[in-house]
Order: sequence, then structure tokens, then C-alpha cells
Amino acid sequence: MSAREGWGLRVTGGTLRGRRLRAPRGAATRPTADRVRQSLFERLAGLPGAAVLDLFAGTGALGIEALSRGAEQAVFVERARPAFACLEANLAELGLAAQSRLLRADVNAALRRLSREGRRFDLILLDPPYGAEELAEALREIVRGELLSPEGTLVLETSWRHPSGEVAGLRREDERRYGETLVVCYALEPAARAEGEKERSG
Repeated sequence: MSAREGWGLRVTGGTLRGRRLRAPRGAATRPTADRVRQSLFERLAGLPGAAVLDLFAGTGALGIEALSRGAEQAVFVERARPAFACLEANLAELGLAAQSRLLRADVNAALRRLSREGRRFDLILLDPPYGAEELAEALREIVRGELLSPEGTLVLETSWRHPSGEVAGLRREDERRYGETLVVCYALEPAARAEGEKERSG
């Protein structure tokens, strides 16, 4: 472990429950607290076999939690070099590299790339820096690029002081606050869902 890394997180459920995760030291990366992850994933259904997209992935804690709880594959997107190094190490040490794809890129550039590839995800996880300017565009890009499967769930973790506005094509399904942290779950609006199902069947 490098001098700039530390242990501060654990997987909270599934086959890897209790395993530790590396995290870079300092305030640049703000991993999701164990209790918040545990509460979130205990509410999520349909994880076995799911395809997951972890944006602003940081240490990969959210996507790794999904894989531990039965998701089949995950794509992790992270731009910062220290966090990306921890993410790579976490996936390797937990034996998840074969189920994972890592993109070191700007989130919106990665979303456009994944859309061109025709990718669809059952669960999309976003944990951006609080107040991140690129968040609004990322949400629009997810809808525009049809990256969320018709029955999929999008989860946004943010600060209650920086709530996201309404996003065309997404419907707010659930919202819970944990101290400073606000976790919001979205689904596709019926019209967007029907269009996605039509294209998939056609």
C-alpha cells in the first residue's frame, strides 16, 4: 500500500462482505459511507445478473458492492489518477477484474462512448463531488444516450445542500437523507421506457 492510500471502507454485503477497500488519502475522493451503501443496496432489487455502470467511481465502492451482491458485470468511470489507481487495486485484490471494465475518462465523454457502443445498464450509480457542474449534463446524457434499461434504476448520491433538479425523461422514485448525504433513486419516465422497449424489441 502506498503512503498516499489507506483502508477505511468495507464491502457491506454479498459474497465479499467484510472485505476492505483501498481509498486515497485526502479530501479529493469522498467514498460512500458503509452505512449509506448498506441501506441503499438492501432496498435495491434485481441485482443478480445485472449490468452496472459506476460513474465518478472513485474507489469503486458502489460498483464493487453491486458485484458482491450478484451483479454480473460493471463498468467503472473515474478520471482522477489516485482514485483510479485504488480502483484498479481494489478490483484486482477482490478478484473482480474479469467482471469489470475500467475507463479513465471524463464522465460525459465516457457516456457518449458507451452510448455509441449500444450499451444498456440495469443499474447506474452516480456519486459525483458535491456541487459538480458536470452532473446535470451527465443525467441528460444518460437519458439522451438511452443508457438506462427500461426497467433499470439510476441512483444519485449528493449533498442535500446541492439537490439535483428535475431531469426530462427521469422520474424520482425514492429519496432518503443520511446526515449531509442525500440518496435519490430514479426510473425512466413511462414514455422514455416505452421507447426503449420498442427499440429493443424491434
